[in-house]
Amino acid sequence: MKIIAMIPARYSASRFPGKLMKDLGGKPVILRTYQAALQTNLFDEVYVVTDSDVIFSTITNADGKAIMSIKEHECGSDRIAEAVENIDADIVINVQGDEPFIDAVSLSKLIDVFKNDIKNEIDLASLKVQITNQEDIENLNNVKVITDIDNLAIYFSRSVIPYHRDKDIEVKYYKHKGVYAFRKQALIDFYNTPMTPLEAAEKIEAIRYQEIGKKIKMVETDVEAVGIDTPEDLEKAKQFLNL
Repeated sequence: MKIIAMIPARYSASRFPGKLMKDLGGKPVILRTYQAALQTNLFDEVYVVTDSDVIFSTITNADGKAIMSIKEHECGSDRIAEAVENIDADIVINVQGDEPFIDAVSLSKLIDVFKNDIKNEIDLASLKVQITNQEDIENLNNVKVITDIDNLAIYFSRSVIPYHRDKDIEVKYYKHKGVYAFRKQALIDFYNTPMTPLEAAEKIEAIRYQEIGKKIKMVETDVEAVGIDTPEDLEKAKQFLNL
């Protein structure tokens, strides 16, 4: 299998504009993420996919591979799908551009899903992490996921799922981490399908895959990413870098 990593990188960000170009220990955040992805040695190729001339030149000036988006995109899957359409690849990993401290162990587990999928039944693999704090469980910004006994995703929601009606039954809650591994064809099918009703209602791109019949294997991890969504997160990342 040819396995590539795609790092979608929008310059604009509602909570922290230009965050991918902020300095993190002498390098822009996006360059640190790109180089960290290379250093995992998990991928045959690593690309940054961006709508920004500044990000594009930052990567290419460092001898990296970058692709300019042609269209405007609502989500990372669309941006990656446009870029990967004419690239030779079997498995495409979506690496978050604002998470420079890459969890190589979890990414390796996602890749293993496809290596072990002898019948080619799985279309996507993604990560989930258990959450126990009630505030996290009820937080609408945290996408929750429920799975079947084979860890195939049943549904994703910003609401609290499952609903804990019978308090005598133990219930575990899982947050969906937006790190995906795709078969290339699943990405292309997603890209060629308009936004679906439940996806539009919840604003969760994973639901479109389910609405068009794709199987998503969830892999549990206990690693919480050091993501950069706010200026405060950037300061924490700087401290983490210096540990």
